[in-house]
Amino acid sequence: MSNRNSQQNKAAARERLRAERERQAKKDKARKQVIVALSVVVALAAVGGIAYGVSQMNKPDAWEAAGDAKSVTAPKNTSGTDGTTVVVGESSAKKTLELYEDSRCPICASFEQTVGETIAKDVEDGKYKIKYIGATFIDNSDNGEGSKNALSALGAALDVSPEAFLDYKAALYSAKYHPEESQDKFAKDSYLIDVADSVDALKGNKAFQKNVEDGTFDAWAVKMSKTFDESGVQGTPTLKMDGKNVTAEGSENAPMTVAEYTTAIDKALKG
Repeated sequence: MSNRNSQQNKAAARERLRAERERQAKKDKARKQVIVALSVVVALAAVGGIAYGVSQMNKPDAWEAAGDAKSVTAPKNTSGTDGTTVVVGESSAKKTLELYEDSRCPICASFEQTVGETIAKDVEDGKYKIKYIGATFIDNSDNGEGSKNALSALGAALDVSPEAFLDYKAALYSAKYHPEESQDKFAKDSYLIDVADSVDALKGNKAFQKNVEDGTFDAWAVKMSKTFDESGVQGTPTLKMDGKNVTAEGSENAPMTVAEYTTAIDKALKG
C-alpha cells in the first residue's frame, strides 16, 4: 500500500470515528433530555399527588359538612330550634321525662332491654311524656360514626311517626341488634336498614330507607348532639324530671331494673 493511500485511509477512519462520536453524543444528549423530562413529570406527579392528598385531608368529611350546614332538615314530629325538641306521648300528660341516650352506649342498651317496655307502657297510658335528647360522644372516643348515623336514622323513623321512632329505638338497643361498643356497626346504612325491617312501620319503607341512605337528617343529628353537649349531662343513660335526676334509690345512676325504675319514677311524679 502506498503512503498516500495509507494517509487517506487513516483520514477516512478518523472521519468515521468523529462521525460516530457525534452520533453517540447526540444519542446521549437525547437520552439525558428524556430522563430529565421524565424526572420532571414524576416530580410534578408527586407534587400533584401530595397536593391532592393534602386537599383531601383538609376537605371536610360528610359529618363535618353536616355540622357546617347553614340549613337543617328536621324530621316531622319535632319542634324548637332546628327541630331538636323531640317530645313523644300524650299531650295531656302533665309530666315530662327527659331521656338522654347515645345509640352506641352499652349501658343504654341494658337499660332499654330491661326498663324500655315499662317506659313505653307508661307513655302509652299517658303517665308522662318523653323528651328525647340524643348524644354521639362515643364516636369521639374511636373516630366512629355509628352514634351520629343511628341518630340520623332515628330522625328518619321519627319522620314516619313517633311510634315508629320508639319502636326503632327499642330495636336498635335490643339484644339481637345492639353491637358491642367496639364494633361500629351503626356506621353502616345497610345495617340500620336491616334493623328497621324488624319494625312494622319501617319494614320495606322506601322513604325511610332513602332518608337513611341520603343522610337527610345528618345535619339534624349533629344539632341534636350539640343540644346534649350543652345540657351539662355527663353520661348516658340519664333521666330527668322537673330538672332533677331520676336515679336508683341510694345511687346517682339511672335505675337499671323495673323495680328500681318504678320506685324512682313514682317518686319523681309526686315531686
